Amino acid sequence: MIGHRPPGRRPAALIELAGVTKTHGSGEGAFESLRGVSLAIGRGERVAIIGPSGSGKSTLLHMIAGLDVPTRGEVRLGGSSLASLSDEQLSLLRLNEIGFVFQGFHLFPALTAGENVGWPLELAGVPRAAIRSAVRGALEQVGMSGREARRPGELSGGEQQRVAIARALVNRPSILLADEPTGNLDTATGETILDLLGTLNRRHDLTVVMVTHMLAAAEWSDRAIELRDGAVVSDVRRTAPASSLS
Repeated sequence: MIGHRPPGRRPAALIELAGVTKTHGSGEGAFESLRGVSLAIGRGERVAIIGPSGSGKSTLLHMIAGLDVPTRGEVRLGGSSLASLSDEQLSLLRLNEIGFVFQGFHLFPALTAGENVGWPLELAGVPRAAIRSAVRGALEQVGMSGREARRPGELSGGEQQRVAIARALVNRPSILLADEPTGNLDTATGETILDLLGTLNRRHDLTVVMVTHMLAAAEWSDRAIELRDGAVVSDVRRTAPASSLS
């Protein structure tokens, strides 16, 4: 669950990749989407993964989530190797410790905002009264109080992404993985979403790892990791944590 790091100390590694390579196909048609990636991401960091299309950004995010497995190398979360976990344990890890935000929102159009936010808790068998309380809290965190009964079609793109972020947070995960969360939004709305993610990171010591083409994300982040052709070509830390885009 989300913890708090002591002030003035570098955050302990929560996410670790050691020599991660992902090979697709075989023979002359084989290619590597990741090539020997090694990095450590600390608890409470906000990290932007940047690079051109096809550089391996989304594959890296899938590795961290345990949605894909390396051909070589190892991925560890909280010191535990994902390779040592059963499918059931991986599912529970994703349900309880990892929140996901996507470019396309991925909301169920027939469900209300509140129902969309609450469905991970339904899946986990949480009592209804506790779900209602958690949903209200999650929507309040993202500035969507009072819109529980709205369906996605009644919300703007920015509002839909806020609902998607609330859904990702409702289980109080340690890690938020965001795959192009501003990709379907105009620039101003995208910057608002980045600012919201930054606020949530600071308030809850939430580790945020975001794949993005948005250059402003490098200034939003504590750290920008650039991938090209499946390899890390730069890993730049800011001297002080980013506060906002303003």
